[in-house]
Amino acid sequence: MRIGQSSDIHRMTEGRKLVLGGVEIPYEKGLLGHSDADALTHALAEAILGALALGDLGKHFPDTDPKWEGVCSLRILEAVADMMDKAGYRLGNADCLILIEKPKMAPHIPRMRQNFADALHCDISQISVKATRGEGLGYVGRQEGVLAQAVVLLEEKH
Repeated sequence: MRIGQSSDIHRMTEGRKLVLGGVEIPYEKGLLGHSDADALTHALAEAILGALALGDLGKHFPDTDPKWEGVCSLRILEAVADMMDKAGYRLGNADCLILIEKPKMAPHIPRMRQNFADALHCDISQISVKATRGEGLGYVGRQEGVLAQAVVLLEEKH
């Protein structure tokens, strides 16, 4: 077994779509980044890379490469799933957390979980997604940014 963890932070800004867990969420602000800036999917993908000791997202999907500009981050997660498969591992489980003040995430979490299960070729029961608020504190509470975290357990395929 291997364990990986990661965090990702993106600034909230006007004029961008808010995409988390591969779900476009109606809101007046979105996340700033080279791809669709899906911090939750980035944290999950990088946790898997960490468990495999393959480095970070920037190594494999650099923001200097126009190929990844504006891309749906689920495509990045699918590419990481292929790396995991080639390395001889499969997902045991993933536990993901979004720290965001607004909007509410609860209505979108089932779709996020299914998106991750589809991208990682696993059962939805292996994917946990939770959300919490900043309670008005720090950059999350002031709605300046979003923090996402993920922890994964990978199992060797037999």
